[in-house]
Amino acid sequence: MQKIKPGYLQHLLRYKIAVIFLATLGCITSSFAQLRGNLNLPNHDDKLYYFGIVLGYNTSHYHITQSSSFLRQDSIQAVNGLNSGRIHLGIMANLQLSKRWDIRFYPLNLIFSEKKFQYDLKYPDAGENALQKTQKVESIVMSWPLQVRLKSDRIGNFRVYTLAGVKFDYDLASNSGTFNSENLLKVKKNDFGVEAGIGFQFFSKYVIVSPEIKVSQGLSNVHAKDASLKYSNIIDKLNSRMILFSLHFEGGGLL
Repeated sequence: MQKIKPGYLQHLLRYKIAVIFLATLGCITSSFAQLRGNLNLPNHDDKLYYFGIVLGYNTSHYHITQSSSFLRQDSIQAVNGLNSGRIHLGIMANLQLSKRWDIRFYPLNLIFSEKKFQYDLKYPDAGENALQKTQKVESIVMSWPLQVRLKSDRIGNFRVYTLAGVKFDYDLASNSGTFNSENLLKVKKNDFGVEAGIGFQFFSKYVIVSPEIKVSQGLSNVHAKDASLKYSNIIDKLNSRMILFSLHFEGGGLL
């Protein structure tokens, strides 16, 4: 039986999310027109909790800290982490503590990501002519963020909010999408970090559409260093960094 590659699934999901983004733009435009009209979902702020679906696009890279071995060799001139984009999707649970404060948790949050490393070489590898080499590490990350959200007053069918929190990540496919090379980096499965962002709520008749932008910073060193590997030996630490653009479709819940 042929295996389905993570990259192929991402390719299909990316097109679906693009269609959803375009459709949502129409909903947001309609919500703007209703800002001074009738109040949609007037009892929403009285709910103790509610749920939502999250779809989005992210760009990510690793912040690289060089090891002392980098200065003791001359074959690799520089190493840089490059940004690369992928998609994410999940389920959100929101607990309203008051009119201003919420706690948010994501029981299911799947993030597809790809990290790229670019090496500038003084001498090409054996059997190659290129003086620049790019390596990839593809990941499918289960992320569990816990956030505190501060909301503004509701202006008709519109509201702005800010959020901050912590997260724990588990990579389901650590190094599974990398090239077949004996010198590849190895990346740990577990990571934790902090997040902060801003978003907007647009109240339609049946659902709340919330565009959101969030930055995420990994705090742990995810580099599984192997001194025997040429491209791993020159790196001391890898810290993940990510920017996430998301659409939340919120609603439901009980009083």
